[in-house]
Amino acid sequence: MSQLSKAISIHPYFKINEGRLEDFKKNIGDFISRTQTEDKCFYYDFSYCEEENIAFCREAYEGADGILTHLENVNAQIECALTMSEMIRLEIHGPADELAKLKEPLAELPVSFYEHIDGAKF
Repeated sequence: MSQLSKAISIHPYFKINEGRLEDFKKNIGDFISRTQTEDKCFYYDFSYCEEENIAFCREAYEGADGILTHLENVNAQIECALTMSEMIRLEIHGPADELAKLKEPLAELPVSFYEHIDGAKF
């Protein structure tokens, strides 16, 4: 079984507070430095919509354990980001069995879970 069969992606959207974009970008560097140490991370990058002043982090991990390790690893950076932005949406996409492992540990977060549809991938 390939690592990708258990891949889970996280989709957080941050509405950046007025005048805080440069501070937010500095914190992105800290996120990236911390995430580079994680062996279960498939990819990790940020993008930005200037018209809406929203940053998006595109990231994926091998299984629920990879996500839980990541969230623990970057907890301080998340807290910092939330002092200069609001997380307006958080989605987690993946196979049902891996998502089930996340629902209890992430119950306090405003997260929407999206299960892969059987037969809808190649």
